Amino acid sequence: MAKQQDQVDKIRENLDNSTVKSISLANELERSFMEYAMSVIVARALPDARDGLKPVHRRVLYGAYIGGMHHDRPFKKSARIVGDVMSKFHPHGDMAIYDTMSRMAQDFSLRYLLIDGHGNFGSIDGDRPAAQRYTEARLSKLAAELLKDIDKDTVDFIANYDGEEKEPTVLPAAFPNLLANGSSGIAVGMSTSIPSHNLSELIAGLIMLIDNPQCTFQELLTVIKGPDFPTGANIIYTKGIESYFETGKGNVVIRSKVEIEQLQTRSALVVTEIPYMVNKTTLIEKIVELVKAEEISGIDDIRDESSREGIRLVIEVKRDTVPEVLLNQLFKSTRLQVRFPVNMLALVKGAPVLLNMKQALEVYLDHQIDVLVRKTKFVLNKQQERYHILSGLLIAALNIDEVVAIIKKSANNQEAINTLNTKFKLDEIQAKAVLDMRLRSLSVLEVNKLQTEQKELKDSIEFCKKVLADQKLQLKIIKEELQKINDQFGDERRSEILYDISEEIDDESLIKVENVVITMSTNGYLKRIGVDAYNLQHRGGVGVKGLTTYVDDSISQLLVCSTHSDLLFFTDKGKVYRIRAHQIPYGFRTNKGIPAVNLIKIEKDERICSLLSVNNYDDGYFFFCTKNGIVKRTSLNEFINILSNGKRAISFDDNDTLYSVIKTHGNDEIFIGSTNGFVVRFHENQLRVLSRTARGVFGISLNKGEFVNGLSTSSNGSLLLSVGQNGIGKLTSIDKYRLTKRNAKGVKTLRVTDRTGPVVTTTTVFGNEDLLMISSAGKIVRTSLQELSEQGKNTSGVKLIRLKDNERLERVTIFKEELEDKEMQLEDVGSKQITQ
Repeated sequence: MAKQQDQVDKIRENLDNSTVKSISLANELERSFMEYAMSVIVARALPDARDGLKPVHRRVLYGAYIGGMHHDRPFKKSARIVGDVMSKFHPHGDMAIYDTMSRMAQDFSLRYLLIDGHGNFGSIDGDRPAAQRYTEARLSKLAAELLKDIDKDTVDFIANYDGEEKEPTVLPAAFPNLLANGSSGIAVGMSTSIPSHNLSELIAGLIMLIDNPQCTFQELLTVIKGPDFPTGANIIYTKGIESYFETGKGNVVIRSKVEIEQLQTRSALVVTEIPYMVNKTTLIEKIVELVKAEEISGIDDIRDESSREGIRLVIEVKRDTVPEVLLNQLFKSTRLQVRFPVNMLALVKGAPVLLNMKQALEVYLDHQIDVLVRKTKFVLNKQQERYHILSGLLIAALNIDEVVAIIKKSANNQEAINTLNTKFKLDEIQAKAVLDMRLRSLSVLEVNKLQTEQKELKDSIEFCKKVLADQKLQLKIIKEELQKINDQFGDERRSEILYDISEEIDDESLIKVENVVITMSTNGYLKRIGVDAYNLQHRGGVGVKGLTTYVDDSISQLLVCSTHSDLLFFTDKGKVYRIRAHQIPYGFRTNKGIPAVNLIKIEKDERICSLLSVNNYDDGYFFFCTKNGIVKRTSLNEFINILSNGKRAISFDDNDTLYSVIKTHGNDEIFIGSTNGFVVRFHENQLRVLSRTARGVFGISLNKGEFVNGLSTSSNGSLLLSVGQNGIGKLTSIDKYRLTKRNAKGVKTLRVTDRTGPVVTTTTVFGNEDLLMISSAGKIVRTSLQELSEQGKNTSGVKLIRLKDNERLERVTIFKEELEDKEMQLEDVGSKQITQ
């Protein structure tokens, strides 16, 4: 240690005191770090707000430009561009330059490509570009607009790193590249993250700003809808978009575009567009990881079917899984949905500035005005120089004999120049032009051309002077140029903006509101099917398979509702359970469905007797009827908080069971049918409203051995439909049935014969509905009641469905044909439950 100190002392003694200075280490660190920080900020990480480019991007584009790699020229090896840029402007690693150039050629990285690449320039899966010696590139047609008029003194140039070349400090940028392609970068103590936007919308915003400099960010939002990413996907409109338009900071929620496809035996989630900057391979690996960790269930298989046509990621869903719910889980747990942070930081006059949308557009407009003014001055100077020369040439042409004589007599060029100056007042530049003039220019035709050119130049000079003196004219020219860019390069949005959708993910946020058929078998198997799965057939049609059941199982319930409806399950024990309709997995006509016990906590000895859908609990009643004729009316709002584990809905005697439940509106007439073919009609207001757990009163008088076999209301129609077990039915006006008090025996509704079989249902209809009939074999026939003529109450009816031997009609349900119209609201017709 002492030896080292001695060496230091000797070195210090030999040094000149003028070259050694004592400074503060803290001050030196501060100064050096600030120099480093500013170098990173200005020369590496942040884009210039005028052209949207960082130095390396600008150097690549300019290097390709001066190298002749234009869009209308043949492709050149990427290595040549990289080499030229590295040797002339960017003395750093060749891979940094090549990666920069490659990114400008990737359609999944840039919204508007600046490099036209030929070969493998990488993929959205994270694959790297091929080596630069294999790929070829040139400037894109749009990139030429960034460099347009760069040779007309439109921008400043500085010396390159070795002083042998000149490079531009900014490009003319005939389109707003900063906002069109966006930018991202991490500097020292700051970062930038600017999303890409649609070029047509940006130009519309610039024109709005030109026409109305006082426009607000809300007005800009009417034409610039929001970001438009290279990979498309959906953008959920949130306050974050408004925030970055107003302040320059915010966030954008990007959600993958996913379609639900029905395969042969199951559903599949098909991802066709993913968020910007999401690696598809990494996304798949994450999903597989979540499945293995059992954090996500319901996925049967996942495969990547992507091709040159686009992304196609197929996620097969297990049969007992609701695809919409699974999709929401994937949105929550994977990068199928991401949040893009926006921090619009860019260089303005060499300093980092946080820009809002209007400020970013204003900076670009100011740059375009500056470019136009500089270009106009350049053109004006060139034209004035040419006009000056033409004036001299025309003077010489009009005095050609004297000019020729002067030239012949002159000893040398300088003497000729001096003589021309003295004789015709031509300055040295004009005189030299006269001496250089060819004899053929003295012809009458050529002189006329010179005069025409002089006149055109005069007009052009006057126009240039007007442009320089009139800012409104400057803005008009810029508008016209922007419109030309839009006409040539404008396109449709890739990213669709979703309004009125919450960014918060819940189980219903992506479930489409649509009409569905809910079916349930006798053994409690549930299934959700699209209404259009059944074909409308004429009366007497054979039908299609509606539901495949297990052995000794048959159809029990069927109703039409919305996917966002509540489903209430009423059991014969008097309990009620509730789930949402979309919780029942989507199936096909031939599927067996899912057991109800998988969705509701029903007891082993309970049987579901009624399945109803509810959209609004604020108005209406549930009307209960037991097998022995006990009835009760309860407000719907007492059933709001019913859960899947169930609650008591009605109380009754031990020897009784709940037959059915229907919805009423407070002024309905009730129709109750019995197994012997009678029906009683009374007003529901004869019953006072009871609590959810109350017992009820008698609604129909039954003989020993008779039971209730039909429950409906006048709200469901002015006709009474009676259907026998052998598929015979009829329509009769409800006016044929007298209004009585409750607990009456009623009136005969169908003449029962061997042809009709026992009455299986009596229900009210309007006569314009569709009738869905379910046989014991699980077949469903759908026909219009308009094909059924009205008959008297003592007739036996006509055939509605052809049944095979040992096949009987078990269940009937009614729904309106207009329910298929997606714009129509569902009417809760409930389930028409039939007992044999």
